[in-house]
Order: sequence, then C-alpha cells, then structure tokens
Amino acid sequence: MKKRYSVLLISIFFFNFSIAQAPKKPTSGEIYESIEKLNFLGSVLYLAAHPDDENTRLISYFANDVKARTAYLSITRGDGGQNLIGSELRELLGVIRTQELLAARKIDGGEQFFTRANDFGYSNHPDETLEIWNKDEVLQDVVAVIRKFKPDVIVNRFNANTPGSTHGHHTSSAMLSVEAFDLAADNTYKTYLKNDEVWKPKRLFFNTSWWFYGSEENFNKADKSNLLSVEVGVYYQNLGLSNGEIAALSRSQHQSQGFGSTGSRGNQTEYLEFLKGDFPTNKTVFDGIDTTWNRVDGGAKIGEILQKVADEYNFNNPSASISDLVQAYVLIQNLKDNHWKTIKTNEIVDIIAACSGLYVEAVSNESSTTTNSKNKISIDVINRSNKKVLLKSVDIKTLNISKVENIELKNNEPLSINFDVEIPTEIKTTAPYWLTQKGSLGMYKVENTNFISMPETPREIVTTFLVEIDGVTIPINKEIIFKYNDPVKGEVYKPFEILPEISATFTEKVFVFSTENSQKISLKVKSVKDNVEGKLTLCCPENWKVLPESIPFKLTQKGEEQTFRFEVFPPKNQSEGVISPIVDIDGKLFTNELVEINYNHIPFQSVIMPSEAKVVRLNIEKKGQLIGYIQGAGDEIPTSLRQIGYTVVELNEDEITPEKLTNFDAIVLGIRAYNTNDKAKFYQKYLHNYVKNGGNLIVQYNTNFRLKVDEVAPYPLKLSRDRVTEEDAEVRILNPEHELLNFPNKITQADFDGWVQERGLYFPNEWDNHFEALISMNDKNELASNGSLLIAKFGKGNFMYTGLSFFRELPAGVSGAYKLFANMLSVGKNPSEKIIKN
Repeated sequence: MKKRYSVLLISIFFFNFSIAQAPKKPTSGEIYESIEKLNFLGSVLYLAAHPDDENTRLISYFANDVKARTAYLSITRGDGGQNLIGSELRELLGVIRTQELLAARKIDGGEQFFTRANDFGYSNHPDETLEIWNKDEVLQDVVAVIRKFKPDVIVNRFNANTPGSTHGHHTSSAMLSVEAFDLAADNTYKTYLKNDEVWKPKRLFFNTSWWFYGSEENFNKADKSNLLSVEVGVYYQNLGLSNGEIAALSRSQHQSQGFGSTGSRGNQTEYLEFLKGDFPTNKTVFDGIDTTWNRVDGGAKIGEILQKVADEYNFNNPSASISDLVQAYVLIQNLKDNHWKTIKTNEIVDIIAACSGLYVEAVSNESSTTTNSKNKISIDVINRSNKKVLLKSVDIKTLNISKVENIELKNNEPLSINFDVEIPTEIKTTAPYWLTQKGSLGMYKVENTNFISMPETPREIVTTFLVEIDGVTIPINKEIIFKYNDPVKGEVYKPFEILPEISATFTEKVFVFSTENSQKISLKVKSVKDNVEGKLTLCCPENWKVLPESIPFKLTQKGEEQTFRFEVFPPKNQSEGVISPIVDIDGKLFTNELVEINYNHIPFQSVIMPSEAKVVRLNIEKKGQLIGYIQGAGDEIPTSLRQIGYTVVELNEDEITPEKLTNFDAIVLGIRAYNTNDKAKFYQKYLHNYVKNGGNLIVQYNTNFRLKVDEVAPYPLKLSRDRVTEEDAEVRILNPEHELLNFPNKITQADFDGWVQERGLYFPNEWDNHFEALISMNDKNELASNGSLLIAKFGKGNFMYTGLSFFRELPAGVSGAYKLFANMLSVGKNPSEKIIKN
C-alpha cells in the first residue's frame, strides 16, 4: 500500500518565482505533492490593494491543501508606503515590495499579478482613489487578469460597500473586483489583450472577519447564512508546521514594512461572504465546479494516467513514474483547451525533469551586459537517474544559437557546453518595465501591453533544452542566470541583466541654493561595457546657468565609474526646477540612471529610470549649526539638512550619552525611531534631560503599535491614526505670532504649497496643556486635526512632536518644508524674543 506523505510545498519548484534564486531541487515528497496538484484543475484569484494586504493563510491553504492554482492580484506595488529597512521610497520602494511579494508567493505557493496603478499614498475615499488612478485603465487591467488567469473563484480582501470607512485604495480594490466580475464575461467589453476571450468566474467572495463587524461580539451575533467557513488550520505532520506557520513565513517576507509574523497553530477559521455568481449550496468554495481532468475535452484519459502515477508513486524511486508521465504529456499536447494545455504542460515538464533528476542550467560569465556585447554562456546538463535520456539539441533563439547534440545523458555523468555569443541590438533591457517611462501620480506608463500585470520584466534570452524520453521530445526552458561563489554565502545566484551601456546618476536628488552663490553639482557616470567615450551635458531650467557646457569622458573598463562636476548658478530670486543629464556617445543619447538594490531577502535589482534632480533657489535663514540625528525606520532628512548648510552627525544608539548630547544645537529623531530602536527606552531619559538643560528635541512621527517606550514625550501625549492625505489640504495657522512660525523665517500658508503625497500622518489627538498646537488642517469633509505640530517648554529647552511628512517633503525639495524645519531647529535662539509660554 502506498504511503501518503504530507509534505509542505514551501518551495513549489515548478513556478519560476524569481530568476535570481537558486534552481529548485525538489525532494521526493515535493515531487509527489506536485503530481497531486497536476491532477487539480481549479483556480482561485485573491484580490486586494497593496503588498501585505493579502491573506497568506487562505493563499497557502488553497495552494497547498486544496491544490488549486492560486494567485494574488495586488492593485499596486506599495510604492506609497514607508520603508523600515532602508531609505528607498516611491518607485524604488515599489521595486522592493514587488520582490517581497514574489518571495512570499514562493513560500505560500501562489502566483503574483499587478495592475498599472501607482500607490500614491493614503486615500480617505475611493472617489479620490479612482480619480487619481484612472479608474477605466485599472478596471481594464483587473478584467485582463481575470481573462488571462481564468479563476473559478475570486476572493476580495476588502468590502466594496463601506466607502470612507478604511483606506480608499482598499475599498477601491473591492469595487473594481465586483465590477470586473461581470465585465470579464461581457463580449462588448474589450481590454488590451490580443487574445481577449471572455471568462465567467463561478463566484465572488469577500474574505470577511470580526474586524469588519467592529467587534467579535457583533460578528458572533451576525447572520452567517451567506458565509462560508473554511478551516485553514491544517497541520503538516511530517514537517511539523501548520498552515498558519507557513502563512507567517510568507507574510514575514514583507520586511520593508516590518511585518515579521509569528505562526499560529490549531484550528483556525476563515470566513467568505458570498457576493456574486452561483451560491454554493453545499457551502464549499468549489461547489459545482469540476476540478478534475474531466473539465477539459480529452482530459479523462490524462486523469486516469495521472491518478495511476499518484497511486503507484515510489518515494524511493520517482523515476519509475517517468514513462506514465511522458504518456500524459503527449496527451496534454493534443488538448484543444489552450489555457489548461499551457498550464499543465509547464507543470508536467518540470515534474518529468524532477523525477529523472535532470538538472539543466545556462550560466553567463557576467551578471550584466549590453547589446552588441560579446559574452560566454556555459551549459550544464546531468541526468541523475537510470532512465534513458537523450539531449537532442540546445537552442537560444534570440541569440541565433542552435546546436544539435543527440547525446545520451548517462546516469550522473555531467555534460558541459560553452557558447560565445553576441547580444543583438533588438534585445530590450531587463530593468523593471513600469519604470522606464514617466507616468503620472496615480498610474505607471507601460508601452508594451504584453507586460501589464506581470510582476517582473520577462527575459527575452531563454535557453531551450530538447530532451528525448521514451521516444518523445520534450522542451525544457531555462532563463540564463549568473552565479558566483561568495566566501561567506557560498553559491550565489543573480539575474543576468541587459542594461544600457552608460548611466548618469546625480549624487543627490535635491540641491538647495540658500544664497546666490553657485554650487558644484556632481554626476556619477558608470559604464556597463569596456571602452566607452563621449560627452556629458547638463540641462537646466530657465534662468539657471551651468558651466562648462559639456565635459568629455572616457571609461576604459566595464563597471568603471567617474564623477564629473558642473558649476550651477542659481537666479537671484526664489526659483525651482529640474536638471537632467544627457550622455552623448557617437550621437546616441542616454538620459537614464542605474539604481542597484541589494538586500539579502530579495534578488539583486537593477533599476533603470530617467535621471533627474531638483534644484531649489530658496531664501532661507537658520540658527545653530551642529545637529544630532537618530535614525528610525530610515529617511534622507540628514542629507536634506546638509543641503542648507547644517552639520549633521548621525548617532547610533551607543553614542547617545549625556556628555555627547550637550554638543548639539538640536537633536532630531527619525521617523518611527520609538517603534524601531530597541534601546530607546534606555536613552530616552538622556534626550529629555538634554531638553531640560536647554536643548531642542524634535521627535518625528511614530505609531502607537509596538512602541519601545512608555511615552513618546515628557508630557502626556496620545498618538492616533489621524492623518491628512490631501497634499493640498488647507493649512490654518493657529498662532501666527509664535516664534517657531516667525524666526528665523516667516511661515505663512504659502509655505505649504507644493507638498507631495500627503500633509502628514499619525498625528496625536490628545495632549497635555503644556503643549501648544501651531497649525490646523484636515482633508475634505473631515474634522480639523490640530496635532500635526506640537511644541512644549520643558525645563530650559523645547520639545517638539510632529507628524508632518518631512521625510517626504525635504527629499522632494519642498521649499516651505525646509523653512519650517529650519525654524524648528532654531527655536530659542532668537535673543530678541521671549520663547514659549508654559
């Protein structure tokens, strides 16, 4: 009798989640699990707004227990959030969160899709969201994903019927899903898909819980006749992990958001509220849906064969299943249903290769190259079974490589083949496709509609290994990768990148001119090939001047970098604009920068974006010079303060001592410092004593979740989730005579013009009467919030707490934000003024 193994598909090998990960080497148990999945023909699409919105418990359950093809459609890439692991924001943060989602899916077994929507930050209402996103385009993207993925069941994370009760993106995602559910089956509705076949999902659910009812008590009393309960607390005995623990491993991949999660054990119920389609009379998700091979014409025989494979599977000798699998492969090729034919062909090819221990790999000698460059590709093939396998040929069509081999791959005897190749001119770059052109606040611009919904740019250079088993020729496709040996990490895989031959990057993204004096602006030019020479010019806005007009350069080696400096002269009056480089190589113009993102938990990323920086002529005064900065979740404010002439010392936790603090004119805590710094509860008393003795302390926003300190201020102050998301919301100055709003710069309502993404977030909503609120603001149809900037006299010094989003405004070069921050640093340094009333 066959022994059943319950093996977790932590790394489901037949999905190519990330080109930079090492190739999957499935165990015997994992092969068996993939055979069971091969025998299930049903699909679930989970849908929400952002990375981290997805319910990994349900995704893991559907993918690993039910064996359904499962995917998550995230409307955005999370570009508008905060970053707890680095300083990348906006587009670069979106790249990180894209890869974190792929890492999560690699663990829980799902696939990943996106739309073109740009996460522009928190939104109070779906009306605002859908206007900024361009509802028609995002809706078209959702319909296109449904028509491509063909889900039997769609599950929303959020409620479409409660606009204004949560993040506008959340509600919008559900509203789009409800509308797309019907449009996907409408012949009159067209998308950008070339094969725009309609598809009618069976049913639509809302993944509800007590949270949406306000309390567990309300949920327990609610009518549940329209709800399905799904027991997802499955335990994988042989592995010793529950489904909840796997889901936690998946969710913990969202490191940039600090979503490390502890797994749960025991029974756990998820609830699905029926919304549309056919109501499941037996209260199961796939009720009335044929998920066997009988659902496709010609599938019955395939199902019989694959059931025999599962029933007779030999865990000690998976290769015994190969002949039956090859027979099923042949029948799958005869299917008229191209959708399931494609899906199951990909799955069964990988299973056949795994059963035979067939390892194929195509490796470049370099991690990156350019078009018209020569490279070496090494091919490695090995058959680690007694099954007869013939390597018929190796083809790389895009490189015009085709080599007939007809070599029998004997058991455990490696075969190596080397190719000298040249990358054709027509090969496109491999950088994130949604960033190659400038989009809008709410939408990314994607020229190639074939890429829309894809998590990454598809690789054009693919190696096809044609192998013959039992007289049947089977193609195995592999993307070319790069690998090397790291003395600490061992074997390391990286993507093989096609990049522009040159890039030009500003050393700073904002240059602030606080006087009429010129500044030297540096550009770093990097070559991706040998022997590149040309000239570099700098485009400036009107009334700005740059010298010299151009700079010649020559880079002799690939990877070589040189820094060039232009002198930029600002106008006399306040002004701002954008500067951009042009690199001219024999008449070929390059205007992009190359940004590299390297974190251990995601693959190495090369991002190509339009290169530009902001220049700001700003009439600004400041007092004090030496600023101490204690980083929190990560921001670029220290760099911004240096732009206006401050000397900023970034302090690590061990340097925060009473003796050292006395040297500074002001101390600033970075965003969420009290959420992220474990030692904050020990050094906070030194900061408060620093204020008592006459110092200025600025604490930027924290959340009331996972605070490391008992209180964020020396006087009682209660944090909330209050925020103002409209960057142009009216700002009302409550005390125009206060020193902070007058010295050394006069602050008026005009200084809040041009703010980006939001006014601020997580404002206090209650505070001690020692504090004075200086400004008031609110989004449309919201109550006034006065907690964005609070100041209190504490001893001889001044304590300030602010939820204003300086971490976004200063790096964006917002003039008024610079002036206000300079005033905060200068409080108490006006000898002619009495400072703050108690």
